[in-house]
Amino acid sequence: MITYEQFYENHQRVLERVLAACARAERDPATVKVLPVTKTHPIDAALYAGRAGYTAVGENRVQEAVDKMTTDAGVQWELIGHLQSNKAKLAAEKFHRVQSVDSAKLAKKLATAASEQGRVLPILLQVNAGDDPAKFGLGCEETPAVLELVLGLESLQVDGLMTIAPLSDDPDVARKCFERLRDLRDQLEARFGVNLPELSMGMSGDLEAAVASGSTMLRVGSAFFGAR
Repeated sequence: MITYEQFYENHQRVLERVLAACARAERDPATVKVLPVTKTHPIDAALYAGRAGYTAVGENRVQEAVDKMTTDAGVQWELIGHLQSNKAKLAAEKFHRVQSVDSAKLAKKLATAASEQGRVLPILLQVNAGDDPAKFGLGCEETPAVLELVLGLESLQVDGLMTIAPLSDDPDVARKCFERLRDLRDQLEARFGVNLPELSMGMSGDLEAAVASGSTMLRVGSAFFGAR
């Protein structure tokens, strides 16, 4: 694990990249949040993030995150990895928000679990906007029906959409994926008359394209904490 000083230097470099990307896109930097991704790293990663002023971190696996939550890192926890429906109850109990809702079945399971716990669970719908067979997520054509379902579930609050761009050396691949998610969000807002403010898209390698395409949340892991 790197030291806090190394992390903070990395944090400053990421911030410089985000600020430069916002300037090129003529966007207010305040509209772009960064979510440190602490998966596979020890609890120190979440502690570093909290110490640096981040209010939330992202984790891919439910049990790994739950184990880390035994230490108070002063941050909220967001689930960004694929969630199996049999872990929906635990996820609804432990996470501030679930970004990876990729099916109607999972949405219903989370709604039931959240209702039993007497809470309204914030979620994002994960969309496979790059049509990548290696990625989880709703197809763009499926998303309206699932959104309509979720809007009828009182114990879920849908904040927006999330996607992961296909791996590619061609930067246009990520850009097209992100632009497609943004356009889908705009269509859904108009169709259903709702506000879907969050666009969680972009990671360490493609954050510039994500900012240019309207991302409101960048999920950054390796640029902060190094290779896993």
